[in-house]
Amino acid sequence: MIRFAASENKEKSDFSFLISIIRTPVRLDHFFRKVCHVLTALISSGENGRAFRRFASPFPFSAYSVVMTVTTDAKRFAGKVSRLLRKHYPDAKCSLDFRSPLELVVATILSAQCTDERVNKVTPALFKQYPTAKAYAVAPIADLEKAIQSTGFFRNKAKNIQGCCRLLVERHGGKIPQDLESLVELPGVGRKTANVVLGNAYEIASGFVVDTHVTRISRRLGLTKQKDAEKIERDLIALFPKKEWIDLSHRIIQHGRTICDARKPLCDECPLNEICPRIDVKK
Repeated sequence: MIRFAASENKEKSDFSFLISIIRTPVRLDHFFRKVCHVLTALISSGENGRAFRRFASPFPFSAYSVVMTVTTDAKRFAGKVSRLLRKHYPDAKCSLDFRSPLELVVATILSAQCTDERVNKVTPALFKQYPTAKAYAVAPIADLEKAIQSTGFFRNKAKNIQGCCRLLVERHGGKIPQDLESLVELPGVGRKTANVVLGNAYEIASGFVVDTHVTRISRRLGLTKQKDAEKIERDLIALFPKKEWIDLSHRIIQHGRTICDARKPLCDECPLNEICPRIDVKK
């Protein structure tokens, strides 16, 4: 068990007790992730945070949500970023067209290595042809591949869509579950897709959507030094309040598409120009 200098403090004693339970030899994936979300506010700074990181360091990130200590200056800077992006992109939203959670799952799977614009051209006919999870599950795979061919990597995407929908029919009655753990068990659905679906279909802030735009911009702003999407998500979750996760990810993505380009960012037109450190931006 982790010991604290002031163990008589009730808040710390409760945390010590919880840690002692977690350290028992059980599967950590689901339980530990939920525990860490609850404890984020408690252990994001101070002695509890340092003790937790000493305890957690031997475990892989996939088994838990690592909590990063955030300085006051870092949070103040993050707040400025959020306010400026909110002012500049007040109506930012998901650019994939969908009318149901199932349609959003399929569209998000198709968007891998493909533009949302291209996906939106393919999905109207696709959604009409396959209106339910069962329709995808029993469809001839060749027909499904043909319907999505223009999105690229169509064989793998068709396999994932059909595998996903078969599991939805078998385990969830053809409905899209409303929790991250169930979603990431579906073929073709990782943390990013799960966060997209929960945030946009159900308005559940399960995490921070990290795509190529969010990765690039958060690194240029110095919000993270990480390159791995899950570790970037960890850092952003620690910096921004939960109520901002969904809308802010849309704003960063729109900013990446319109101004903060990967090769030629339009820094002179950027609403963050005065505060951006421009890390790794070529002069």
